[in-house]
Order: sequence, then C-alpha cells, then structure tokens
Amino acid sequence: MSGYIGILPVPQATETRNSFTATSNQTSFATDGYTPNFVSVYLNGVLLSAADFTATNGTDVVLASGAAADDVVEVIAFSTFTVSSQTFTGDVTASGGTFLPTGDTSAGDDAAMGYTAAEGLILTGQGSTNDVTIKNDADADVLEIPTGTTNVAVVGGITSGGAAVKVAGKESIYVPAAAMYPSTTNPCSDLTQVETTALRPDLKVLDFAAAADDFAQFTIAFPKSWNEGTITFQPFWTVTGTDSGTVAWQLAGVAITSDESINTAFGTQVATTALAFSTTSNDLMVSAESGAVTIAGSPAANDMCFFQINRDTSADSQTGAARLIGIKLFFTTDAANDA
Repeated sequence: MSGYIGILPVPQATETRNSFTATSNQTSFATDGYTPNFVSVYLNGVLLSAADFTATNGTDVVLASGAAADDVVEVIAFSTFTVSSQTFTGDVTASGGTFLPTGDTSAGDDAAMGYTAAEGLILTGQGSTNDVTIKNDADADVLEIPTGTTNVAVVGGITSGGAAVKVAGKESIYVPAAAMYPSTTNPCSDLTQVETTALRPDLKVLDFAAAADDFAQFTIAFPKSWNEGTITFQPFWTVTGTDSGTVAWQLAGVAITSDESINTAFGTQVATTALAFSTTSNDLMVSAESGAVTIAGSPAANDMCFFQINRDTSADSQTGAARLIGIKLFFTTDAANDA
C-alpha cells in the first residue's frame, strides 16, 4: 500500500500466487495454502475449469491430466473476507453459492434474515400492515403476518398431502323434521311418516296447513368454534298434491345460558323467499338460503339455542299443506376445533 495515506480500509481481499514449471506428466503441485473454492488454476496462461483440477485439502492442487515438461502451472489463491454493516443499492446477486446468515435478528429490524442453531432460518420485519409478507412471482400476497401479531394469514387455499386443509369459516348442520316438535300454541301437525311407493324412500314430515301460520320448535347446541354471530337457514320440503302455489318459511331463535330462564322470547323472524311448488306430488323442494337470522339473547359458548320455524302463509300461495322434511342451518366458525 505504498503511498496510501490514512487508515487501511477494511474489509480487504488479497491473492497469493504460486508458479510452477512442471516436469513430464506431473499432476500434483504443493502451494503455500488456499481456501477451497477460492482458487484459480492456469496452465500456460489458460484458466482451467473446475473439472480439470482438484483443490480440496488447502495445500495441494492436483491436475486431472498430467502436465507436459516445462508447462507453467500458476495457482492463484484468494483470501476470504467479511462484509459488515454495508449498504448496497440495487439488486445483489450471489452466483455459485448460498447466503448463510450466522446471527439472530432483533425486534428493531425493518427487514432481516438470521439463523440460530435452535430456531433455524429467521425472518424478521416491521411494516404498517404486515411484519412479513411472502409473495409469488406475480407479486401477489401468498402469506402474511399482520404487524405486531403472531397470526398468519394465508391468502389462498392450504393443502396437505394433496388434499385441502379444513379451515374456520362457514359450516352447516342439518336438522330433520324428526328432531323437531310442534309448538304448544298454534302447532303444526305431529310428525307423520309418508310412504311414496312401497320400499322407496318414506318421508318423516311435519305438515304446515295453508289456513294460518303453524309453528314447530327444535334446539341446537352449537360447537364451541361457532363465532356466536348470525346464522342462515335453508328448508327442504314437499307437497302431496299438484298445486303450483308458493311456500315461504320463517325462523327465529334465542340463546339460553346456564342458570338463565328458558322462558325468554324468540328473536326476530326471518323469512325465505317464497318458492313455487313443481306441481309433481312429493317432489323435493329446496328453498333458497335465507337472510341473516339474529339469535336473541347473548349467544356464548355452551349455550342452548332454541329455534321456532313456521310457514309464513301471508307470504305464500300454496293451497295444500307444506310438508317440512328438514332444514339446513348455516353458521360461521372462528376456530379450527372445539378445544
């Protein structure tokens, strides 16, 4: 560094050269030392490829083919160095190797990669929306860790062994008419078994007359994973007859907690859209899913929910009895299981 004024800059890299005049068919050359993978070998001024020599023990360079007498073999060994706290502008490309962090990250890092023996690869970040975001090659979010949380949001679907992983969300419970009972006041008919044709499906139905609103009730203890929010419902029904008139259904509910009076009013009734019957006797009819039903009370885990269903004769035109086969309840979960 002759003529350099000031402190010797760090980091710095150096190279060591060893030059040899080969004897006939010589293959091994003892150098002053090198770091494996940080060495270049020249034969008569021509750079050899990695396949043309072996340099693994830190001292010897061994040619794949013996040199001729008086060939000049030159070995250039490069020293390694450490870059500390450097700032780079633009893309940084590592060719022919890997990036190997050796330290942990810290809470104040905006975007950091680290490694520890216990934790393995570590990614740490700080953002106004997410701390860490993983994107695909279309620059679309795939995985997000919201800022300051331990939650993970997966934007797409999750599979395991090629099959979709079930996640919290919309679920359903089917309640057959056989699990319902007529209300004491303004009841529908008692449960009836209807034979269509011998040894074909029999129906277990509750009949709701056309003259006035009839009612039936049932109970559900929702799973703990239920988010205790609104629900919707979808009736399954038929008519033994050929009238094309419509049928509409209403549902109301109330949640009762342990040590709380069951003598509590149902919530607001919510109706399905009236659906016209097909005119073919005993055809299965599936009404459209209703709007949101708010369950009265303050629903909580382990509550018993009481429901009341009725035919809304003021909103339909079917002249025959509507035969309820069952309903499907839709609810939303916010946990993976009931633990």
